[in-house]
Amino acid sequence: MTNIAPANPLEMLAYNLSLLIEDEQIVYVGTGLPMVGGMLAKKTHAKNITLVYESGGQDPLEGDMPWSVGCPFTYRKSPMSMEMSTSFGQCAIGYVDIAFQGGAQFDMYGNVNTSVIGSYENPKTILPGSGGGNDIGSLTEKSVLVGLQTPDRFPEKVDFLTTPGYLSGGNSRKEAGLLGGPIAVVTQVGVYDFEPESKRMRLVGLNPGMTVEIAQACTGFELLVADDLEMIAAPSEEVLTTLRTVVDPRGVFTSLPG
Repeated sequence: MTNIAPANPLEMLAYNLSLLIEDEQIVYVGTGLPMVGGMLAKKTHAKNITLVYESGGQDPLEGDMPWSVGCPFTYRKSPMSMEMSTSFGQCAIGYVDIAFQGGAQFDMYGNVNTSVIGSYENPKTILPGSGGGNDIGSLTEKSVLVGLQTPDRFPEKVDFLTTPGYLSGGNSRKEAGLLGGPIAVVTQVGVYDFEPESKRMRLVGLNPGMTVEIAQACTGFELLVADDLEMIAAPSEEVLTTLRTVVDPRGVFTSLPG
């Protein structure tokens, strides 16, 4: 019998992010849960990865959870520290194996909006803008989209295209001259990929307690569902303990409000 509490939705999301990372990869991480997933992977199954932080820190000495990619912890005793534009250049010349990206909206083809909600001319909400999002989405061969899933955040079409996914589906991304594309979407509900022909978002894994019906209720378009849909196992006690006591002990990004 154990006294350890099961993973909360944010911890489960971070755990699923970590599982997408393979050992010895160069991993490009932004602020928030991608940092948690990257650090958890390095503490568990992928000890030889190199974490590249968006602001330029390269594989710093392990320490406390950074509060953002600009936090001093992302530079501490780093073997190399670069400007943000140079770190984006790493993506452009192929020195990044996998990158993570958040957003305000993700549509059925993995296009990302971080610019405005509503029309550009008369926005309801003005968002931070691209930052490095377009660089990551356009220049990396493998990107992973990260976000909390609700119908308004997962519409059929984004209000504004900040970062290209598979554009209008099919071969449209390749025809636009862009490499690769998003390989997965990770939310509190589960994990998605993109159907190879249509490039539409497809549910491939459900977190504990989740169902296809819940996934669809959290989505603003009709989901595709994989024939071999996986029920994702909860993280082990060892992994959860590492997450809670080593990676993010203060719950900077993994504690729930209240």
